[in-house]
Amino acid sequence: MYQALLISYGLISLAVIVLILLQQGKGADAGASFGGGASGTIFGSAGSGNFLSKMTAILATVFFVISIMIGNINSHRHNVTQGKFDDLSSTAEQIQQQQKLEIPAVENKNSDIPQ
Repeated sequence: MYQALLISYGLISLAVIVLILLQQGKGADAGASFGGGASGTIFGSAGSGNFLSKMTAILATVFFVISIMIGNINSHRHNVTQGKFDDLSSTAEQIQQQQKLEIPAVENKNSDIPQ
C-alpha cells in the first residue's frame, strides 16, 4: 500500500507539473484576438484553459490527499513497530523528585541572608 501511494504520488506530481506548464498565461490571448484559429483546436473554441484548469485542480486535490495519507502513515510507522506508546510517567516522577530535593537546598541558602 505504501509503495503504491509513493508511485502514484510521483506520477501525480509529474502530471501536475506538465499541466501547469501547458497552461497559457493571461497575456497569451492577445494573439488569438487577431484570428489565431482557436476554433479548430482539440479543446474547442473555448480553448484549453477550462479543461486544463479543471484537471490541474483535480490532480492538485489528489496530490494533497495522498500527501496527507503518506504523512499519516509515516507518523504512525514508529508506533506500529514498537507496539506501544512511550511511557514517560516514570521519567516525569524522577524529575519531580529531583526538583523537590533541590528546592530545600535553595531555601537554606536564602535563609542565611538577612531580611
